[in-house]
This record gives sequence, structure tokens and C-alpha cells, in this order.
Amino acid sequence: MADPRGASPGILRSRAWQIAMIGLGTATTQLDTAVNIAFPAITRGFDLAIGDIQWVVICYVLAYASLLLVLGRIGDTIGHAVVYRTGLVCSAVAFLLVGYAPSYGAMLVFRCMQGIGAALVLSCGAALVTSLYGEERRSRALGIYTMMMALGLMLGPLLGGVLVASWDWPAVFWFRIPIAIAALLLLRGLPASQPQASRDPLDIPAGIALALGLVTMLMAFNRMREWSAVWLALLSALAFAGFIFRQSRAARPIVDFAVFRLPGFAILNLVSVLANLAAFSVWLLVPYYLTRVNGYSLGESGAILACGAAGAALAAPIGGRLIGARISAERLALAGAAAIGAGLILLSAWTEQTPTALRVAGLLVQGVGLGLFQLAYTDIVTAALPLGDRGVAGSLALLTRTLGTVAAASIVLMVFEILHVQHGFFDAFHQTFQLAALLAFASAGLLALSSRNKGGRVQR
Repeated sequence: MADPRGASPGILRSRAWQIAMIGLGTATTQLDTAVNIAFPAITRGFDLAIGDIQWVVICYVLAYASLLLVLGRIGDTIGHAVVYRTGLVCSAVAFLLVGYAPSYGAMLVFRCMQGIGAALVLSCGAALVTSLYGEERRSRALGIYTMMMALGLMLGPLLGGVLVASWDWPAVFWFRIPIAIAALLLLRGLPASQPQASRDPLDIPAGIALALGLVTMLMAFNRMREWSAVWLALLSALAFAGFIFRQSRAARPIVDFAVFRLPGFAILNLVSVLANLAAFSVWLLVPYYLTRVNGYSLGESGAILACGAAGAALAAPIGGRLIGARISAERLALAGAAAIGAGLILLSAWTEQTPTALRVAGLLVQGVGLGLFQLAYTDIVTAALPLGDRGVAGSLALLTRTLGTVAAASIVLMVFEILHVQHGFFDAFHQTFQLAALLAFASAGLLALSSRNKGGRVQR
């Protein structure tokens, strides 16, 4: 009998269809880049000072980053599909409420709710995709997943301008409601989580300490130029100390610290933070550069900016096929970090006379490097943790990426502002990207130094 939605049950349960629906659901989080285009309209709508708009980002990022690891562990325990579907429901409701928010304060509360929904989705997305392929094709599955996430980042800026121009700022939230609902309704027959040897309940105090530590650490990054950052950093250290103390005595910890004793694993996670810090400078500074170059419309500027994400979308599935067949994940991560640096060097050479093709080329090189690095890094982390910790593995990969981007928002902008005062906009732009490229190359160097040590998998 045909399915009432117009597709046969066989199609709805096919692997390709399920992967497409997981990608569609995950896109609801990545399309949040459309919100950046709506900042001026939101500022006007609530009569805000320009500086206040940062809380639209902060509330969302703090909510999802602080919960990723905890929700990844919950997904490993009760089932990734359950957590993922709950996230789609939470996200759809949050999109509706944010668009109808009667005040700016209410909007921020609903953005926190949206962040919770994003954490539910992102903590289990990679685990669901890899479960559809099997361990022998894990790299290919992660390549497809990384590509789908990059496509969402790419489409966000392209859609944002059109939506705001046509229906004002609520449209950048509302247009994702049907996407979330479609993914929820059409996701059928997902495999259940692998049964675990232990179903120990989540250590709630440890989870609270972890969330508090991450929130205060991210806030310390955000307040880096203020004295409050010192107190936030101290509170973060105390919270992490409490988390480590609880976890060292837990039968089934949220994160098994034994994995960080694997050769090169701690360095790899540090490199992920640094590489993403360098790469995120593109999203911070290139939009301002393009507004100062005559001849580009808002749509053209958005299309140029999206080329970086397009490079990542192109590179990720290719990298997924290369890992294991022709190249190790460690070498691909090194190549990706080096390509990020090469792309940033090309960006640092931009002038007002640089042809558009060369601008696009620099963004593509940087994007290809980022796509390759993120794929290889996620594959290494996933391979290092036990199969029963697949949700935690995917969450850890996303957490280090988020730490890098949040640090970039503080460090890169601080460096740029200092250089801007001393040398003017264009010299500051060039020098900031040169420093970001140096950081990416240093990350590649760290990987090269640690590549002689072979990793392994934590046994539990």
C-alpha cells in the first residue's frame, strides 16, 4: 500500500532517503547563518543599540554548546533517533516563538530554546548517519554529513537577504518550520542505538557542572577585554574541576578521559579549536570588506561569502572516499589545516582591484581546507571512542568547532580593531588574515609533529 504522503514505505526506509532527511533536519541548525543578514532589521524592530544584537548570537550559542556533550551521552543511552526527533520538535516550536516574540527579552529566551533544539539535533546527527553505513564505511558517511552541514551554511546568507526583503526578519526563523516538520514526518525506520553493556543513569550534577563550565568559559571569551572575564574564567575552572571530580568516580562518565591519553588525541582537539578560530575570521571580516568594494550588491556579496562553505561542501564527500582507500585521516587533517592557511594567505592579498575570480578562489581554497579538516577530525574522534559513545564523539567534534568560532569572535575582532586604529581598514584586514593564516599553518605543524604517534580506541 502506498504511503499517504505519496512515497512508498520502501523509499521512506531506504538509506539514501534517511540520510537526506537527517541532512534536512540538520540544515535547520546550519541555516541559522541567515539570521546574520537580519541583524539590522531586528535592531530596528526592537529599537536596539547595535551592540545589543550580539545577545541574539550569544544566547543561542551558549545554549547549544553547553548541552552538546550531555545530550550526546543521553542519545547513546536512550537512542539517537529519539533525541534527534525531540530536537526537531523543539526547534520548530522555537522558530515559531522567536518570530512572534513580543519583546527583545522574550526573543532571547526563545533563542535559548532554539539553542536547546539545535543541541538535541546536532548531538546525534553524526551518530545516526554513521549507523546507516556501518563501521567499514564510516568515513564516507561522515563526508556526506559534513557536506550537508556545509550546504546549510552556504544557503543561509543567500536566503537571508531575500527573506528579510520580502517578509521582514521573522521570516529567517519561520521558513525553517516546514523544513523541521518535513524531516520529522519523513524520518522512518531509523536503526535503534546499539545496546549498551551498562545503562547507568546520567550523572546529573556532573552534567550541570559541565554545562556551567562551558557557559562561563564561552562568556569569558566574549568578555575577554573586560575584568569580568577573569571571574568568569575562575568560575569555569571551578565548574570543570567539579565535573572532573564527579566523572572520575562515575561508572559510565559523560566523557571518558582515558581517550585524551591516546597519543596525539589532546593535540588534535587543540588543533581543531585553533583551525576553526583561524577559519572563522572569514565570516567575521569578509562581509565588511565586501561592503567597502564598489560594484557588489547585497546578493552578490552573499554569494561571494558563500563560496567558502561551497568549497567545504565539495571537499567533504571526496575526502570521505579518500580516507582509508588512499590516505589516512591524520594526513587529510594536516592537508586540510594547511589548505586553510593557504586560502587565508590568498585573502590577505586582496586589494580593491583584485578580480572577483581571485576573491572566489581564495574563499574556495579556505573552504576546501576546512571541509577536509572537519571531516578528518570527526573521523579520528569517532574512531577513537567506543561504538557506544558515538553521540559523545559527534558532540565533541562540534564542541571544539564551536569553541574555535566563539574564540574567533573575540580574539580576531580584538586584533583587527587594534590594527584598524593603527593602520586603517585595508592594512588591518591584510595583517589580520596573515596572522590567521599563520595560526592555521601552526596547527598543521602541530599535527605533523604528533603524526608519528599512532592512535587507538578506548576500550570499555
